[in-house]
Amino acid sequence: MTKAVPIVVALAWLGLASAADADSPTPPSLAPYFQPAAGAAKAPDADGFLQRWLLLEPIVKPHRSNSGFTNSYVRTALTTQYFPGQFTALPKDGETVTAGAPLRWHAFDAVPFDVKLFTFAAALGKPTYGVIFQAVTVVHSPREIKNVRLAVGSNAASMWWLNGKEAVTLYGDRRMVMDDMLSPRLTLTKGRNVLRGAVINGPGLSDFCVRFVDEAGKPIRDISVDVK
Repeated sequence: MTKAVPIVVALAWLGLASAADADSPTPPSLAPYFQPAAGAAKAPDADGFLQRWLLLEPIVKPHRSNSGFTNSYVRTALTTQYFPGQFTALPKDGETVTAGAPLRWHAFDAVPFDVKLFTFAAALGKPTYGVIFQAVTVVHSPREIKNVRLAVGSNAASMWWLNGKEAVTLYGDRRMVMDDMLSPRLTLTKGRNVLRGAVINGPGLSDFCVRFVDEAGKPIRDISVDVK
């Protein structure tokens, strides 16, 4: 099952790419793809996708093409520590870290089911190609839920950790497809669960979509996500 990208949106994305490459003085707007995270913890959408995230401005990691996104390359690139607390700290909106350059964390709610990282970077006037994106969210569960799977799609490669343990990794030059890769069986503990992701891409668009599904492949919706 995939969620198709409308032609109009795809053309708009290509327009963003051209504008970014040309160093356009007028960056695209975050709307209608993002809005500031605010209010109570956010429930997943109707299909179970998590939409509230802390996103770090992109870390520059030049790639001339995505053909080299082998298992070993992706794992090395995404497990390298670029800033203190990368794998343990829960960042705050507006907090700044240094990863080659000062980078700021932003708390956003994605409006569509997928998180459009290319648009996020372009709107902030940041590099869009040859980059690593970091994403963090806190999943609040009303009870312990065993035998769940983390279902991820990303463009291009990515790694994901739940409560500090690697959950699933997507290698290669991938197009984002919902539920492209499922983790082994996991347990959501009652209360707070920290989910981290890192997405790497060279030339091209970047985005991801994430949800938890049960043993039958149905989305888990009686959870909520927040940035704290």
